[in-house]
Amino acid sequence: MTTPHDGDRDRDRQGPVPGFTPPSAGWEPPPEERRAPGGGGGGNGLGIAALVTGILAALFFWTAIGGVAFGVVALVTGVLGFRRARRGAASNGTMSLVGAVIGGLGLLGGVLVLLLGVAVWNSEEFGNLRECVDAADTQEELDRCDRDFQDEVGD
Repeated sequence: MTTPHDGDRDRDRQGPVPGFTPPSAGWEPPPEERRAPGGGGGGNGLGIAALVTGILAALFFWTAIGGVAFGVVALVTGVLGFRRARRGAASNGTMSLVGAVIGGLGLLGGVLVLLLGVAVWNSEEFGNLRECVDAADTQEELDRCDRDFQDEVGD
């Protein structure tokens, strides 16, 4: 009785396959053949990191520092992950790109909130409120400061 592998054994005894020349000692496969099986390179931790930090930047943009910090991290890891995917060393370039875009939006929102906070802090109305609160000794005086500030801002 013969097994399916008996034919392979007989072919090995016959010598090399006609028309086939084995590669030379220094030969390496082209880059597209060095990729991991499954069609696209290996994993891309940078893409996942970009997406997660991009979402955090979008969620915490109103804290200014959270939006800026997470946004920068998402933008950097997203760009690096996308470049890695274009080289074929990673498989989720789209995730990297989406993370970078969301992180960029979170960064933009965080910067705008930060600028708005600085503008309010440096405004004349807020300066008047700070002076009034510093001089106030009682709750009544603090309430008057609040009313004066509301009147000033309402104008």
